[in-house]
Amino acid sequence: MSQWDFAVNFFVALFALIDPIGNVPLFAAATNGVKGRESRLIAVYLSLFVLVFLTFFYFSGLALLEFFGISLAAFRIAGGVILFLLGLDMVRNDFTASLTLEGDDGATAGGKAQARARFERMIVPFAMPLLIGPGAISTVVIYASEAKRFGLAGAAVGVAVIAALALATMLSFWATPVITRLLGRIGLTIVVRVLGLILCALAVQFILAGVAESTAGVILREAAAPYAK
Repeated sequence: MSQWDFAVNFFVALFALIDPIGNVPLFAAATNGVKGRESRLIAVYLSLFVLVFLTFFYFSGLALLEFFGISLAAFRIAGGVILFLLGLDMVRNDFTASLTLEGDDGATAGGKAQARARFERMIVPFAMPLLIGPGAISTVVIYASEAKRFGLAGAAVGVAVIAALALATMLSFWATPVITRLLGRIGLTIVVRVLGLILCALAVQFILAGVAESTAGVILREAAAPYAK
């Protein structure tokens, strides 16, 4: 596999896992009531978080999880629990309320202060594990091991791919006002609730995969990976 094939495969895999376009309705719900400039700043902060966090795991791999004695299976289960709670909030229409900055000084300060305050509330669970989940982290680790054969060039290509993905995430979130106008308030509510149901199912799938990885024969292979070839 050439460096070009490596870069394309890495980008496609990460883009499918993080799905910045599919998360636009959730970003719109999370930034409801925020002005356009502050919303764009939040998108920049989220993109920088994606860039820094994935780059960190690209070079550190599983060393950090090993340091704390945490298996990837346990990380999948924990991420599944958090995603399930997020999905329930979305289905019950509590998702936006959970991100409201009531009583926060940043909510009245405006500008960068409000954007930073809202971003801090969105780190968990929006940025992680919704954007960056166990699948994205494990994919970064796998491709980092494959990049070793390219030496320093492979490391540079990997960082460039992650940077391109962060840019795509920022541009997708910047397009939120256009998509919001197309869907309307009712359409956005419907999309968020449907995505909440999907997230609950995805969370259960994460938990099943985590249990299957950490046990023998408790979860059927077809249930843990239903569409694996």
